Amino acid sequence: MAHFSDGGSSKGKDYCIFFNSQWARLPQDLSKAARLQTYDLTTSVLCSPSDVPEGGFPNSIPMVMRGNCTFYEKVRLAQINGAKGLLIVSKDRLTPPSGNKSQYEEIGIPVALLSYKDMLDISKTFGEKRQVAMYAPKEPVVDYNMVLIFLMAVGTVAVGGYWAGSRDIKKRYMKHKRDDGAEKQDEETVDVTPIMICVFVVMCCSMLVLLYFFYDHLVYMTIATFCLASAVGLYSCLWPFVRRIPFGKMLPVACTLLLVVLFVYDVFFVFITPLLTESGESIMVEVAAGPSDSSTHEKLPMVLKVPRLNSSPLVLCDRPFSLLGFGDILVPGLLVAYCHRFDILMQTSRIYFLACTIGYGIGLLITFVALALMQMGQPALLYLVPCTLLTSLAVALWRKELPLFWTGSGFVWVDKQQKRAYCSSFSSYNGPGDVLVLS
Repeated sequence: MAHFSDGGSSKGKDYCIFFNSQWARLPQDLSKAARLQTYDLTTSVLCSPSDVPEGGFPNSIPMVMRGNCTFYEKVRLAQINGAKGLLIVSKDRLTPPSGNKSQYEEIGIPVALLSYKDMLDISKTFGEKRQVAMYAPKEPVVDYNMVLIFLMAVGTVAVGGYWAGSRDIKKRYMKHKRDDGAEKQDEETVDVTPIMICVFVVMCCSMLVLLYFFYDHLVYMTIATFCLASAVGLYSCLWPFVRRIPFGKMLPVACTLLLVVLFVYDVFFVFITPLLTESGESIMVEVAAGPSDSSTHEKLPMVLKVPRLNSSPLVLCDRPFSLLGFGDILVPGLLVAYCHRFDILMQTSRIYFLACTIGYGIGLLITFVALALMQMGQPALLYLVPCTLLTSLAVALWRKELPLFWTGSGFVWVDKQQKRAYCSSFSSYNGPGDVLVLS
């Protein structure tokens, strides 16, 4: 951070700078940072001795423009002429100023990049005798906004999964009572096949790459699609007479395949793509947060965004939001919804639903821990998929219901005389009244 103030004034303003500690280290506390006079040389790039003013930069920090020569050449000239640091103003994207090992050993003053926009604000806000103190505050390990993200994500998965299962079973029960039965299946069904899942994932990958390269052109189309889908979704939730497409056959297998494939998709676009892109940035993070060099400055409606709640000055440099993608809620939510439907089928005390929801919460907590330890964007499905899927399968194995849980998804109402024929292939059943079985 660079704290600017007028000469002799106790008040000031912080600005984000990008620095490299291999040139020289900065103190962590502002109170321990030296306040030095700035020397405005933004009309020059400081690449040759002729750019140095008469008298040099004794006990000051010059501000020069980026370009025409290396960072090393600029900071070497500044150090030779008495500077105690160097601020390089950049109109391009900010990156830490780099050099090689021998150059780092030769230089003993800090060098940092400052954005051109901030330089204009500094010139407008402070007078000619402005001072600057450069420091590197310690970044907080976690932020309290993680609590809000956790509550929103787990709450959405739990409420959505519970509602989906209850509503579907209620509709089928009412249909049975009207004597429509299993013979008259007039509702639409969707069979989720492995081919459909592969096509879906290919479309996801293609769209993500297109957004990375053509963000400014596709962002408005994505926003419009989101608004349309949100309106339709809200209408479906609030209007009880609108029919909802039921889950198709082979749902557990489809859920498992979808979770596993998107698990690989998430890991690839977060951890692998930084090795392939020119900027070294993750395609997933760039698209979700919006490229810093976007001309539209629009953001995609694809994530939960919660403002950072800590008071660290680093929020000026970092993205001031914590993000969780909608896919990290929607995809595990399919499994949670199925677990609730299976609970109703087996007449359990919601054990599958609760176990899968708790597994989702644990996976999200592990994601937060990994985020704090690695200090980089995490593919949440890397942790959510094992926690939800393995938890559900473990419960089914423990209850000796794994074949039924794994293969069944279509629900059919039968009467008391028929139930034994359906249930005998899996286990004995001695309950009263009608029962749901898997088709």
